[in-house]
Amino acid sequence: MTRVLNSAQRQPDSGDVRGAVIFLHGYGANGADLLGLADVLAPHMPDILFLAPDAPETTAMSPMGLQWFPIPWIDGSSEEDAAAGLRRAAEDLNAYLDAVMVDNDLLPEQVMLFGFSQGTMMSLHVAPRRDDPLAAIVAFSGRLLEPDLLVDEVTARMPVLLVHGDADDVVPVASLPQAAEGLQNAGFTDVFAHIMKGTAHGIAPDGLQVALAFMRKNFGLD
Repeated sequence: MTRVLNSAQRQPDSGDVRGAVIFLHGYGANGADLLGLADVLAPHMPDILFLAPDAPETTAMSPMGLQWFPIPWIDGSSEEDAAAGLRRAAEDLNAYLDAVMVDNDLLPEQVMLFGFSQGTMMSLHVAPRRDDPLAAIVAFSGRLLEPDLLVDEVTARMPVLLVHGDADDVVPVASLPQAAEGLQNAGFTDVFAHIMKGTAHGIAPDGLQVALAFMRKNFGLD
């Protein structure tokens, strides 16, 4: 049984929903943590609805923090627990995406995922396994999980932007080329990358500007 994801949102500045960006937050955070990015993006995409769901579980480290799935090297969980958690969270996120499209009368190509850290892991795991391709994935500071399995399990391909700080001490910047290789091996042809110089585990202004241009292009706004 899927779990309903609570989410924060920012309505389109125009009042007319013609697309949606769904922010997926990192381990230990919550949806509101990323929704503030909409303040920067919304003026350039006035018809876009911004949504930021909360991950479905609390972390073992803090009852205030949320997680999409356990991370063994952080919380001491087993690899089996992590894999089972990923599967459950994928079901939850797929149900959430389906509901967003029904509620707002949107097609898959009008919906974009914007992930950070563990939210990027969720984005890169879930979107390629859906029946229909989403508009695009913006993937900050994360990694591609199970790249070998993706080669056999991919059902939908879409443009992907990978962004990472070269001073990231949480998820190594080497995760970016590894993700790019894994996606390309799975048949993704539109994979783009940007390195944020001097940036740790976060989103720098230059990375967000690159993301904005990518998002506008893939929403057909340019």
